[in-house]
Amino acid sequence: MLKDKTIILGVTGGIAVYKAADIVSRLKKLHANVEVIMTEGATEFVTPLTFQTMSGNVVHREMFSEIINYDVEHISLAQKADLILIAPATANTIGKIANGIADNLLTTVIMASTAKIVFAPAMNTKMYQNPIVKDNMEKLKKIGYSFIQPAVGMLACGDYGEGKMAEPVDIVEYIVDSFIKKDLSEKKIVITAGPTMEPLDPVRYMTNHSSGKMGYSIAKEAATRGAEVVLISGPTSITPPRGIELIKVKTTEDMLNAVDKYFHSCDVLIKSAAPVDYRPETVSSTKIKKKENEKDELIIKYVKNPDIAAHFGKQKKNQIMVGFAAETNNLDEYAMEKLKKKNLDFIVANDVTKEGAGFNSDTNIVTIIDKEGNKNTYPMMNKREVAKVILDRVKSILDDKS
Repeated sequence: MLKDKTIILGVTGGIAVYKAADIVSRLKKLHANVEVIMTEGATEFVTPLTFQTMSGNVVHREMFSEIINYDVEHISLAQKADLILIAPATANTIGKIANGIADNLLTTVIMASTAKIVFAPAMNTKMYQNPIVKDNMEKLKKIGYSFIQPAVGMLACGDYGEGKMAEPVDIVEYIVDSFIKKDLSEKKIVITAGPTMEPLDPVRYMTNHSSGKMGYSIAKEAATRGAEVVLISGPTSITPPRGIELIKVKTTEDMLNAVDKYFHSCDVLIKSAAPVDYRPETVSSTKIKKKENEKDELIIKYVKNPDIAAHFGKQKKNQIMVGFAAETNNLDEYAMEKLKKKNLDFIVANDVTKEGAGFNSDTNIVTIIDKEGNKNTYPMMNKREVAKVILDRVKSILDDKS
């Protein structure tokens, strides 16, 4: 995933240095070339040998060390970098860079580089919230440097608050996303995800097994590729991706109304949610109780919910609409029927009875059918990879329209 990319990791003197070793490990597993620069303070926490062993490269430390080759080290490092990550980034190093101070190898490399610069701050809460530190970060953001938001939690000093360095898995994910082409910028994409819930009484409801993982994966991929993303989500336990607008809904009617608010200003609507098709005709205001001496059955009358995809399929003008068909049999036949009935540009169909393709799975096995009847079936992939396939198809249609 990061093959042929050189990542320079600047490690500065903070207790979160131990996490930087995990960052190196994760980047190497993605086939990145990792060059580590340690400040003097960082070496007080972890030895350079640790990073040298994990990265497979000599650790760079001093500006004026003995010449091993005839490259000017800070210039050669700056030129070879595809991205420079400072993790942990202390208030001291952030302040130096913001004010043009280049008094060690790391700050000098950053001054000499035109690569993307990313900071993962790690410091005491009060230090992180200090107006001077905030001003320094804002100054760097204005000239194009990026920051990975620190977490809130228990800090090494015993305080609880903001300033804990982001987890290595999130930092590496951010780095990977930085190399993805922003080919959907200036496009607004509305995505529905998850199940809906229809109440029976104050304590019971009807829903389905949709987890929302597919829709959230599409939202993440779209945001990473530069789109303005509105994610309209039924109840899920998934953490929403960064950089999107999240609208939470419960019922199918709620979802319809939320889509209506954004549909006419969007370029693409992707209907990956699994809204409940029917709802109880009446909802009891009190809990439905078991009654003695009655038949062992409860009869509830249901009425049809609005068909969200069909509703907006009738209204669409220049929008691209993508639907989903989760079936247990007759996959192609039912998918084609939905495609035509709902006026979709293409439909993503899957057989939820197949292992690795059902609800709650991290993978999917899909067939994409377009309105011309062209069909492509894909092998099992994780849902982020499926999201990429879907958005590649969307991008192709957008290009044809332009």
